[in-house]
Amino acid sequence: MSGRTRVKVCGVTSVEQANAIVAAAADAIGLVFYAKSPRVVDLETAKGICACLPPFVQKVALFVNPEKSDVDAVLDSVSIDLLQFHGDETDEFCKQFNRAYIKALPVKDSESIEKSINEYPEAAGLLLDTYQPDIYGGSGKQFNWNDFPKFCTKPLILAGGLAPDNVAAAIDACHPYAVDVSSGVEISKGIKSIEKVQAFINAIHD
Repeated sequence: MSGRTRVKVCGVTSVEQANAIVAAAADAIGLVFYAKSPRVVDLETAKGICACLPPFVQKVALFVNPEKSDVDAVLDSVSIDLLQFHGDETDEFCKQFNRAYIKALPVKDSESIEKSINEYPEAAGLLLDTYQPDIYGGSGKQFNWNDFPKFCTKPLILAGGLAPDNVAAAIDACHPYAVDVSSGVEISKGIKSIEKVQAFINAIHD
């Protein structure tokens, strides 16, 4: 898919972080609604972050194996543009909220990822992340970029072990629609380094 590579910074936990990340020219902010994550945000914090974002910056809500009521509670309280599911959710589950969604798929090998892609016909896009048993994203580890699908009708988002020093090479290797970064631009879990965010985005644009 041609055009510039979009950037999503995930696991944002404060208004201050969000404002600085937007100033660095990110296209999307990810909010984690998964209790076991060190980057989880509560509804009030999420509302504050979303309220500060300007037009054309997407607000993405990330879930891992939620109950329907969990997703409904977020959508009832927070202005969310896009849902992101990182667990074992089915296409049927993901599409029931009448909101565009992206599905994260763990990459074990090229054969398994091709099969997984076909299981989510309603997804607006697919996020490919490193397979780690019992870990749903944020591992900081990259997969073999040779396993990135060469042909797919949906926008593909590359995640997993991305950082300022390797994102340009990752884009050259995979040509994704977008990249998604979290741990690769952090000082500690849940605390973003704005310098690293800016370096990450500069590496893409340069």
